[in-house]
Amino acid sequence: MRIAQIAPLFESVPPRRYGGTERVVHWLTEELVAMGHDVTLFATGDSVTSAELVPVRERAARFVPNFERNNAPYARMLEMVRRRAHEFDVLHFHIDFHPFALFSRQSTPFLTTLHGRLDQDWVPEIYDLYPDVPLVSISDSQRRPMPHLHWAGTVLHGMPAHLLTPQPVGERDYFAFLGRISPEKGIESAIRIAEAAGVKLKVAAKIGEEDAQYYRDVVAPLLQTGNVEFIGEIGDAEKPDFLSGAKALLFPIDWPEPFGLVMIEAMACGCPVIAFRRGSVPEVVEDGLTGFVVDTVDQAVAACAQVEALDRAAVRRRFEQRWTSWRMARDYLGLYDRLAQRAALKLASD
Repeated sequence: MRIAQIAPLFESVPPRRYGGTERVVHWLTEELVAMGHDVTLFATGDSVTSAELVPVRERAARFVPNFERNNAPYARMLEMVRRRAHEFDVLHFHIDFHPFALFSRQSTPFLTTLHGRLDQDWVPEIYDLYPDVPLVSISDSQRRPMPHLHWAGTVLHGMPAHLLTPQPVGERDYFAFLGRISPEKGIESAIRIAEAAGVKLKVAAKIGEEDAQYYRDVVAPLLQTGNVEFIGEIGDAEKPDFLSGAKALLFPIDWPEPFGLVMIEAMACGCPVIAFRRGSVPEVVEDGLTGFVVDTVDQAVAACAQVEALDRAAVRRRFEQRWTSWRMARDYLGLYDRLAQRAALKLASD
């Protein structure tokens, strides 16, 4: 198939460090190319891909306090894609609601994967205007605030099978926290869980500008207990050793997480996950097999005492069965085929 992938413009594809959506777009694009499809990636000029790269802006730029500078690149991107839309069998957007108005008025099939939360008050005002736009959720739980939209399917994320793998380690004497320092990611609960379990917590996490004050006022004092080691942000090269050496990944989130890539990153390394029952967690963690799904700090502490009984080789096998980018790409190809067939039927009937 001739497929266009349209990525966000705030990070490169793949991102240099933190950036979940851009990582998923990269893995999907590379897998589709490896399968023999003709893929074009609309992204920033500092992106790296096996597909044809169409640079929309010279390089990635994080959010800036300027409406025009944030939004003009997306207006440019939409027009660049529109001018080439006839070259593709399907257009796959990863930029929220931006394409809805323009691409609902043209003939090339398109769909949009929503990577964020849908429970905020502004969401119905825009999404309800487009009840026929094909959408893809990244978990079934993500849909719950807006179940009436035109959901083409749910495609759970996947990652390259050999990107992160289990590593030989000595004694596993710590729990891991991986991702971003923010209230919704549950760093405070993770510290309490590890302390109550009597086990060290190693924190490998990014501190974004938006969370810098929260880190200074709330998290930094908690790091002085002596039970926590703050490592800072790490990349894929460091993750296998970090996760393989942990008893478990603690994921005590306090928000409706649409997916949570760190859970499958841990599983790729054979590391079980102890996670709060929020958002996508029950769809990703198989209780008693790849980790434990809990509701409270006390339940998480109890799970900490049981986690070493889990078979880490079985955790890795389950990752290979459920969470690869090959499986993700196959799922998306099924949706692309359906959209293309419907468009062909409509064209024939017209």
